[in-house]
Amino acid sequence: MEKDWVVIYSTNNPHTIMMIKAMLETNDIHAIELDKQASAMKIGELELFVRREHVIKAKYLIAKKLL
Repeated sequence: MEKDWVVIYSTNNPHTIMMIKAMLETNDIHAIELDKQASAMKIGELELFVRREHVIKAKYLIAKKLL
């Protein structure tokens, strides 16, 4: 991953990642999902990255959505 991208959220729940990614995209923040789960066992994390300049806004939106 390029240095301009920062991980802002991680979980083992793919539905949560899809929901957050869609919410960020709706707010004009491009997000990239990185799947670190072992495919057969679904053990591990899914990480969501945004560009460095969108980190604060993205974290604010995530906190607002999850509360």
